[in-house]
Amino acid sequence: MSEYTNVAEIFGEDVFNDTVMQQRLPKKVYKDLKQAILEGKELSPEMADVIAHEMKEWAIEKGATHYTHWFQPLTGVTAEKHDSFITAPLPSGKVLMSFSGKELIKGEPDASSFPSGGLRATFEARGYTVWDCTSPAFVRHDAAGATLCIPTAFCSYTGEALDQKTPLLRSMQAVNKQALRLIRLFGDTTAKKVTPSVGAEQEYFLVSDKNFMQRKDLTFTGRTLFGAMPPKGQEMDDHYLGTIRQKISAYMKHVNEELWRLGVTSKTQHNEAAPAQHELAPIYAEVNVEVDHNQIIMQTLKRIASQHGMKCLLHEKPFAGVNGSGKHNNWSLTTDTGVNLLDPGITPHQNIQFLLVLSCVLKAVDRHAALLRESAADVGNDHRLGANEAPPAIISVFLGDQLTDVMNQLITTGMADHSIESEKLETGVKSIPEFMRDTTDRNRTSPFAFTGNKFEFRMVGSRDSIAPANMVLNTIVAQSFKEACDVLEKEEDFDMAVHDLIKKNFTEHQRIVFNGNGYSEEWVEEAAKRGLPNIGCMVEAVEALTYEESVSLFEEFGVFTKAELESRKEIKYETYSKAINIEARTMIDIASKQIIPAVIKYTKNLADSINAVVSAGILDVDVQTELLRDTSGLLKDTRNALNHLKEVAKTAADMEEGRDRAFYYREKVMPAMEALRRPVDELEMIVDKDIWPMPSYGDLLFDV
Repeated sequence: MSEYTNVAEIFGEDVFNDTVMQQRLPKKVYKDLKQAILEGKELSPEMADVIAHEMKEWAIEKGATHYTHWFQPLTGVTAEKHDSFITAPLPSGKVLMSFSGKELIKGEPDASSFPSGGLRATFEARGYTVWDCTSPAFVRHDAAGATLCIPTAFCSYTGEALDQKTPLLRSMQAVNKQALRLIRLFGDTTAKKVTPSVGAEQEYFLVSDKNFMQRKDLTFTGRTLFGAMPPKGQEMDDHYLGTIRQKISAYMKHVNEELWRLGVTSKTQHNEAAPAQHELAPIYAEVNVEVDHNQIIMQTLKRIASQHGMKCLLHEKPFAGVNGSGKHNNWSLTTDTGVNLLDPGITPHQNIQFLLVLSCVLKAVDRHAALLRESAADVGNDHRLGANEAPPAIISVFLGDQLTDVMNQLITTGMADHSIESEKLETGVKSIPEFMRDTTDRNRTSPFAFTGNKFEFRMVGSRDSIAPANMVLNTIVAQSFKEACDVLEKEEDFDMAVHDLIKKNFTEHQRIVFNGNGYSEEWVEEAAKRGLPNIGCMVEAVEALTYEESVSLFEEFGVFTKAELESRKEIKYETYSKAINIEARTMIDIASKQIIPAVIKYTKNLADSINAVVSAGILDVDVQTELLRDTSGLLKDTRNALNHLKEVAKTAADMEEGRDRAFYYREKVMPAMEALRRPVDELEMIVDKDIWPMPSYGDLLFDV
């Protein structure tokens, strides 16, 4: 019988949250800090000292000996440098434990050791981590003990953003300013802030620690580079939402308790479509907090897995032939008075403010579809997008029957006088309670789907930060809001002007709306006719960062400078090249040191078997001979493919960093990797399992 967990009692106990601040901080300091959080006002050094002292005292009570500025550089993971609270020893030999406001607000990591895309040279090492007071500090308990983690932004000595958090915060300021302008036009004078709210559903795989350590490809790259499909995969659809196995349940319970203590609202858990695949989903939070929470979720999933004899795989496509993993980014805009700007209400056709917001979002997504696609571009995501578990690479918007009907009424007649109403669900079973079904179905093939009172951006990869996607959404919508307000604030007849603007936006950007099957070939052809971009891979998507309209957009709203965008493009090309280079070298290593020697051993056993059988006077050795012939042929194919991969990998490695090198890896090295995988996977189906040098897909997917 498992130990009882009082969720309400433990929730947020390791977070320096509003309740803790109210209890510990002087009223004046608490008030000023709240203003800094809500309105962006600066804190005085004296106030910072008081907050730092109380934060330190609270953390020490939690067992903390160290603190760290916890930040998100452009490496794809978080970073931290730990400092203890101790100061210089006293004459008595004792030490004081101190933490100043300066130490809370500012840290100085080595900026030249993180990706900067040329913004920082090796000799220009200084960088700053700066406290993000809008995201609460927390105490993390792990093998190192307890550590006070302070969420921070990370920038260079000259102020350029070197992280995911800084541009996200800038984009939040931009959309807040323009959204406030918009709601003021509709008479809302109460709200002081509009914040993007996000809930990020996290998918992941679990495999046994033992099997993981026997797979060099998983160890070095996070995905399997070789592997034949087992007799059973996910085709029976019996894993999805199936009964959670006890070992996994124990793991999920442990994960939930850790997350709840850290204030992460872990809400939903279930088996996903593929064997060994699962999902965790939190409740919504303000986007900068949710970005931090999602990093905490990923770190916790991996750390707790090791304590349960497993490894958590966050790669977007760890196994060929079964579902990959992503995270659905559910985005909405909410005022500090609790109004969701994407809530259509009971009669959407009469909700003029909602219709304007909706039309502005369509305009934003249509105009910057390539940029939104780029925000989800990742090496691993190239293997996932367009498959049955993920949306296609073509950006489109699903509105559903009700809103599409309202949009079409406005476009065709200039008026919308009705909305499709919900109906009772007819099941044909009298004992089942009746209820009103939703006004529209769901569409899991849509990259950007309206789902009642939010948009679900389904493209983001499972190991990626959700910051870039939300930064883009915030900024492109801020632009649409600004352009709408620039028009409407000048009009004398507001009602007529807003009506005309809604119709104009819907008419000019209706091409982005698609409610059909995004996986069909017909949609690919239709999207091309509509002029929608179809960007199939990361290296093609990266260019969108420095399109003229992208640079203009980000500079207008102070989210990125042109130099920052160019640096990010360079980093992404470099990241792509390095990732594929590691995968190619790993394949070469495994094929050379493990697979070819194992196959040679098997062929020797076959040859010895043939000789032994013939020596015994039995001349019918057709089966053994055929196996030997097939194995030897595939071994030759493997050697030839291996030599070709070595050649193209060396050519790529000798090229200068940049776009051309990244495209060479995409167009030459990756096909060579696939060519090596084909004969190896066929050999796996022939060679004795006791001789094959690594656990199979069946072992990995079903041994947890």
